[in-house]
Amino acid sequence: MNLIVERVDVWAAAIRDEPGGLAKILSGLKDAGADLDFVIARRALEQPGKGVVFVTPLRGDAEVRAASTLGFNVTSSLKSLRVEGDNKPGVAAVLTEKLAAAGINLHGFSAAVIGARFIIYISFDSPEDAASAEEILKKG
Repeated sequence: MNLIVERVDVWAAAIRDEPGGLAKILSGLKDAGADLDFVIARRALEQPGKGVVFVTPLRGDAEVRAASTLGFNVTSSLKSLRVEGDNKPGVAAVLTEKLAAAGINLHGFSAAVIGARFIIYISFDSPEDAASAEEILKKG
């Protein structure tokens, strides 16, 4: 399996759980020139009225400064990989089976198919797990 596997920094910020809460944050990044590959947002059930947004990548000083102003920080608790390859039925199962066989527990998993390609973002609880997963997935 021919995969592109790379480590990515994921940035997170709190958002207001109200109309326009996410739009305000994303507009601030757009205005700084950010060209995001991945965005996921959700409510923070433990904090009514709040949510959280995760984005990647942020490139360059202007984007990082804007992100900081908007309340973003690199998620130090999550070590993440971006995995891309040719889509085939069951590819997510195959990849997660390989990681499970190595005893690697996943913190998070998000996947999408665009045309004939898939993109998966996987987060891990430790740098060691991320490094082991990167090595396993690069072997195909």
